[in-house]
Amino acid sequence: MYRAIYYLHSYWAYLVLLVVILATLNAITGVISKRSYGPRDFRISLFALICTHIQLLIGIVLFFISPKIVWFTEGVPVKEIMGDSVLRMYNVEHPLMMIIAVVLITIGYSKHKKKLSSAPKFKMLAIFYPLALIAILAMIPWAAWF
Repeated sequence: MYRAIYYLHSYWAYLVLLVVILATLNAITGVISKRSYGPRDFRISLFALICTHIQLLIGIVLFFISPKIVWFTEGVPVKEIMGDSVLRMYNVEHPLMMIIAVVLITIGYSKHKKKLSSAPKFKMLAIFYPLALIAILAMIPWAAWF
């Protein structure tokens, strides 16, 4: 079961990264070009929100069943986890930053829905989605990807 969840989390991450990059570029180009916010823009931002939330749920399941997570299974002291960069990455940094990224996407999506005109809608997305993208790119375990 661990392997299946691990592969699902790993391969879904490619989709998440692609969709968040697309949504970020769409928001930035919308701000720059001052175009009208339409159904296509709504779908792109919504799809990014949905994909990141699914990835978060898969990640939470993986967090509790992964052998790389030692908080609950092996009773490793926090001092040891924080002293080892690999353990710290998988146990603390990656989960925390990905949760922050999902929160940023959720806030951006929520705030953009409340705006009535196109420019503020794109502006909200162009603020929060790139911040989330930066958080995602900063904490992807690149060594595990390649």
